[in-house]
Amino acid sequence: MIAMGFSNVAGSLSSCYVATGSFSRTAVNFSAGARSTVSNIVMAATVFIALEFFMKLLYYTPMAVLASIILSALPGLIDIREACNIWRVDKMDFLICLGAFLGVLFGSVEIGLGVALAISFAKIIIQSLRPQVEVLGRLQGTNTFCSVRQYPVACRTPAVQVIRIDTSFLCFINATFIKERIMEWVRAEVDTSNEKVRERVHSVVLDMSNVVNIDTSGLVGLEEIHKELASLGIQMAIASPGWQAIQKMKLAHVVDRIGEDWIFLTVGEAVEGCLTAHKGSAMEC
Repeated sequence: MIAMGFSNVAGSLSSCYVATGSFSRTAVNFSAGARSTVSNIVMAATVFIALEFFMKLLYYTPMAVLASIILSALPGLIDIREACNIWRVDKMDFLICLGAFLGVLFGSVEIGLGVALAISFAKIIIQSLRPQVEVLGRLQGTNTFCSVRQYPVACRTPAVQVIRIDTSFLCFINATFIKERIMEWVRAEVDTSNEKVRERVHSVVLDMSNVVNIDTSGLVGLEEIHKELASLGIQMAIASPGWQAIQKMKLAHVVDRIGEDWIFLTVGEAVEGCLTAHKGSAMEC
């Protein structure tokens, strides 16, 4: 691309045509066994000789013959095995691959790239709209907390709900979904504890180790979670927020509303702090 840019700059000084990289010429070059850019020099010399000495002979060559040369080279560029592998690994990536293929096949390279970019952006937006929110448990004998869905052997701490937000940017796109997801789990846990007459949930720990940044909508979402938990008599704690996130939480006075004592460095410290505070309040009662 740099070489083509320089050639166009130099060619513009002598009224040359704009040089571009043709997909069809690339396909023919690749199928011919080219392995380096020296093939371009050989191809340029061959084209020059053909135009200089064989132009009259090639002038009446049917377009179908020229098209068949290109079409015969295209099947070698289609890797069906790799497409099947993409389908097994990620269905959305296969959709991007298929969209680019059909766009180029029935339109042009620009249309194929446009379709692929549009589907890629849609994929990013969908993933941002519904990020993963996981309930965590402690691996027995360790201070490591991990998803109970991924590791069923992880033990959930009684009376303490540990939830991890798996998004790097808590923002207006996903703040409402995350809040509703967290409150849905908390209410379900409260109802279950009441039905089974077991120790009621008194604390919720939000693991924000994956949250790198947060916007004003995300801050409002955290405040709403805190208010709803407080109305249920549940204390909220935050563990391991990113430095940008905690800085904005301080500027927006979210830390003051939650309480500096309820911001912890690790999930383990947050759980121990919640258990200690609950035992202390129980002894006072």
